[in-house]
Amino acid sequence: MGAERMSATEPAGATFDRFAPELALRADGLLAEFNAAGVLSSADVHVARTLGALSGVSDEQVLLAAALAVRAPRLGHVLVDLRTVADSVVVEHADGARLVRLRWPEPAPWIARVAACEQLVAGPAADAQDPRPLRLASAHLYLTRYWREELELAAMLSALADRPLPNVDLERLGADVRALFSAPDERLQRAATACAALRGLCVIAGGPGTGKTTTIARAAAVLISQAVQRGERAPLIALCAPTGRAARRLQAAVQEQAAALPVAAAVREQLSALRGATIQRLLGWRGGETGGAFRHGPDNRLPHDVVIVDETSMVSLSLMRLLIGAVRSDARLVLVGDPDQLAAVEAGAVLRDIVGPAREDVRLSAGMAAIVARVTGDEPFEVAPARWFGDGVVTLRRGHRFGSEIGALADAIRLGDADAALRELGAGTPQLLWLHRAAGQETPAGDVPAQLREAAVAAYGEMICAARASDAAAALAALGRFRLLCAHRHGPHGVSHWSAQVERWLSAALPDLRAGAGHYVGEPLLITQNDNELRLHNGDAGVVLAGEPGPEGLPEARQGALAAFERDGAIVTLSPSRLDAVQPLYAMTIHKSQGSPLDTVA
Repeated sequence: MGAERMSATEPAGATFDRFAPELALRADGLLAEFNAAGVLSSADVHVARTLGALSGVSDEQVLLAAALAVRAPRLGHVLVDLRTVADSVVVEHADGARLVRLRWPEPAPWIARVAACEQLVAGPAADAQDPRPLRLASAHLYLTRYWREELELAAMLSALADRPLPNVDLERLGADVRALFSAPDERLQRAATACAALRGLCVIAGGPGTGKTTTIARAAAVLISQAVQRGERAPLIALCAPTGRAARRLQAAVQEQAAALPVAAAVREQLSALRGATIQRLLGWRGGETGGAFRHGPDNRLPHDVVIVDETSMVSLSLMRLLIGAVRSDARLVLVGDPDQLAAVEAGAVLRDIVGPAREDVRLSAGMAAIVARVTGDEPFEVAPARWFGDGVVTLRRGHRFGSEIGALADAIRLGDADAALRELGAGTPQLLWLHRAAGQETPAGDVPAQLREAAVAAYGEMICAARASDAAAALAALGRFRLLCAHRHGPHGVSHWSAQVERWLSAALPDLRAGAGHYVGEPLLITQNDNELRLHNGDAGVVLAGEPGPEGLPEARQGALAAFERDGAIVTLSPSRLDAVQPLYAMTIHKSQGSPLDTVA
């Protein structure tokens, strides 16, 4: 069968309940074992068993592989790698975890058995319309839907990337680019802006604080300026992002840049008029009208000449395919984001796959390198032998948002250099404080570093005081100064545990804090689902404020508490009773925090 390997988890001290809702009652063999351990959900098991029943396949190793392929999109992956999946399984439980032994098949014979199952599995050479539900390419097992979507998306991207260069006046373009990026250390920003003007597909990648949004705004200004100078209408530009919060940030950043750029009044006016939208809104989601279809697609293309997508790392494979399928063949597509950020909640890591080796070095062909050098006035980039989509990909490096200590730690983590990361953490710099405990050591409720408790009580205490005074601006500003980030939602290192812990600290420090059932004055809020009626988006943060003073003028006597949120640079308030998908924001997952500028994080 294969060696038993310790790679999944189950609750510490758990009692087995065979009627638990997450268990598939009719499962047996490997499917039952992996389901009981929490690796497979009951839905994963039911799909695999149904496929087996319909095709007459009973090989438990093949059905296990099928169930893992079904599981993959639920975890954000488009495939399962049968060679490495045993070493990458992570399972969360509400009450902690411990390792258990599972009978993982040996990879080589397992892959061979899956490949031999012709009833369910098609090979990479099979016709694209082959109806079998699974595709095996080397050790990568896909659900056929995602395999097809990857092929279609690759073809669309290649068509955009390979489109002949537009008719551009290089001297005029160079003058505009150099006027907007004049600093000697802005070589990469100049190159990215040139690529946006010269390529059908351009990718502006980079980590936090590297100037991606600034480059977007100035690239848009260059495109508008080029048209104005030629006496043509300004290009119709779409600004979009996968979430409403990201779309609002993009719009605000572009408009802020527009006010300060040294450009003609007509260019500034066009930039200031740009509006951000979610990708779904840009495509024209019609909901129930057509069973969930979009207005724009291959048969009804978007009217825009330029489509700029921010936070592309959060865009799933399926949504990216729909978006690019709606972009005109003669339009420009500019993808912006951090390929090292956590990927989309849904399946796919599209930005990381597109950027590829250009994450480390600019990889231009000889012709493109010469053209970029001519436009920017900089030394040519080294010619890369393998380009992939490299002719339109520039990864920005210089960080503006934080100092060298955090930047060095971020680089070590990004490169997977554990020794360097530990050195940076242990250096004891003003920017980094390592609250160290031995690997694997549990964190009892009372055994918490004093620095963490003091930082949380100070930051949230300031927010609560402002909320009691009904000072929305001060309360929201205090909320943005400190955040406790967790890698998990549950368990001793998860959001649920630490949110409760911080609330207990605050209740002890502020005995009159009305924590408990229902919303209370000073409670920080996190929206967890888009609410179009209230114009609140998943990830928006707010604070419950005291209402008007009661007859005694005391905070406790205030009536009509309000929830305050920032929207488009203004503060809006509404009754907390109108909020549906919301939770306390004393701690949040790293994934939820992406794109949130914070002064201090723990």
